[in-house]
Amino acid sequence: MGADPRTEHHAEAILDAAVADDARRTTARPADEDVAGSPPSDRARPPRARRSGADTRARILDVALELFVEQGYEKTSLRDISERLGFTKAALYYHFERKDDIFLELHLRLHELMRDVLAPLDDLPDDRARADAWPTVLDRFIDRAIEHPQLVLLHLRNPAGLVAVLHDERNQSENEDFQQRTQRLLRSPDVPLDQRVRIACSLGAALAGLVAPGEAFGQVPLDDLASHVRGAVADILGAPRPEGDR
Repeated sequence: MGADPRTEHHAEAILDAAVADDARRTTARPADEDVAGSPPSDRARPPRARRSGADTRARILDVALELFVEQGYEKTSLRDISERLGFTKAALYYHFERKDDIFLELHLRLHELMRDVLAPLDDLPDDRARADAWPTVLDRFIDRAIEHPQLVLLHLRNPAGLVAVLHDERNQSENEDFQQRTQRLLRSPDVPLDQRVRIACSLGAALAGLVAPGEAFGQVPLDDLASHVRGAVADILGAPRPEGDR
């Protein structure tokens, strides 16, 4: 069943506004960042130690992400991570006691990405509008995945890491939140059943195609893989295939 063009246009406008706002937040200078030649604001600045600790933690995660993608979760030790950082193992332990904890934080970045993609749906007036906006939502998800290739490769290449964090309470909580958000739409009597089934299948196709572990398709460039995933999602949803993929 086709989407109402007026509803879909309204939905896309809201989604575009949300993405633009996200881009402004990403590129804006943080409130507590020093500006050359001017003193920082005491009101906006958090304690320096807290900021330094957060920066160090983020740096650890970025370096661990590089190593997990390069040589794999199982073959990367805490010593490898500390040595690339130029830290002692004791300094690394201060932030992360286990390798599983590091992988979990990286995995939760994917949850955050998906949460940001789904958030604009909350601004739409009803479930029918949300369902009509679904093709745009999945397209945004694929865009974000391409913007974070290391995060995608982390999941493609490290099934052992995913198993290690599978039963973690934080991971399960994030999974439950995601499931509740999608199930509310899939169970809505205001959306035709055929459309709900297509939404569920398209979500599975996008996730399986981009972040399912194991590199089932071999060493395929992410851009190429994403293009084919877009085409598969469009076919499932009954939407036009993207330009260049027809």
